[in-house]
Amino acid sequence: METLLLDREGVDANARMGEVIDAVGDAFAAYERGDALMPAKSYIELDQYNGDFRSMPAYMDAGEWDAAGIKWVNVHPDNPEKFDLPTVIGTMIYSDPETAVPLAIMDGTELTMKRTGAAAAVATDQLAIPEARSMGLVGAGVQSYTQLEAIAEIRPIEEVVVSDLDSDAVDAFVDTFSDRFDVRAGSIAEAAACDVLSTVTPSTEPIVSRADLGAHTHINAMGADAAAKQELDPAILADAKLVIDDHAQTTHSGEISRSYEEGRIDDSDIHGAVGEIVVGDRSGRTESDEITVFDSTGLAIQDVATAHVIYEHASEADDVDSFSLVGR
Repeated sequence: METLLLDREGVDANARMGEVIDAVGDAFAAYERGDALMPAKSYIELDQYNGDFRSMPAYMDAGEWDAAGIKWVNVHPDNPEKFDLPTVIGTMIYSDPETAVPLAIMDGTELTMKRTGAAAAVATDQLAIPEARSMGLVGAGVQSYTQLEAIAEIRPIEEVVVSDLDSDAVDAFVDTFSDRFDVRAGSIAEAAACDVLSTVTPSTEPIVSRADLGAHTHINAMGADAAAKQELDPAILADAKLVIDDHAQTTHSGEISRSYEEGRIDDSDIHGAVGEIVVGDRSGRTESDEITVFDSTGLAIQDVATAHVIYEHASEADDVDSFSLVGR
């Protein structure tokens, strides 16, 4: 059996966003049902290189299909300046759960962007008002693109407001989407007043205040993936219906982690996990004027679910490279 090789363009071409959203929803459901295996993310700290490696293995059974794989990803902050390389380089190995044959080796960076957008879309579908038409983005980096692409799959987004300190990044974002949406630059407050808000920054201090939000804004808090990071005013967490992806991860390194550690919120303030909502064990939005927050730290099951979609399409394509990794 041949192993497929998929670079960034190959991942992008075969990650059909609607299907990725469905698969990531299936992953959340499998995790909630106990039909997933996901060991804790492990780290190799390389202080001599000012970097680290992280391994994220997972298996999930969605019923009609199952999937297994591991994402090997790094964070090397000196890469851009010293080596003209990205800070983060991800590689995904997608394997046949029955035989362990590596079915594909694919770019994990593009895959991560796709699955992160899809996770926000799953939560938005459950928590945003049904008639949501406007979307705000705080942060105009690479993650902002898939946030809009994914959420536009499940809500008829028309107006988009994007805010970032980097005006060039904002201009590039506006240029990319101006033919599909009424998209413009704006302040954080203008972005936060929209029906849906996604925050995708590396901020270590709150940048979105409680006063900025609309009466029914749903927030996808995507940027905080380490204990030092924070994007939202703690007053937002106190007032909002809080939904998380995983208790251990979000209380350790998610948007809620500081407030949780400081005792501002506790388990009774967490409405539930998104998987509980997907399987029907918890309610989604119940009031038209409530603030909702999805705290996303990213789960390995999302990676294997996304890799499943990519592989299924790539295996039928004629222009995908492959090689024989498992010889006889």
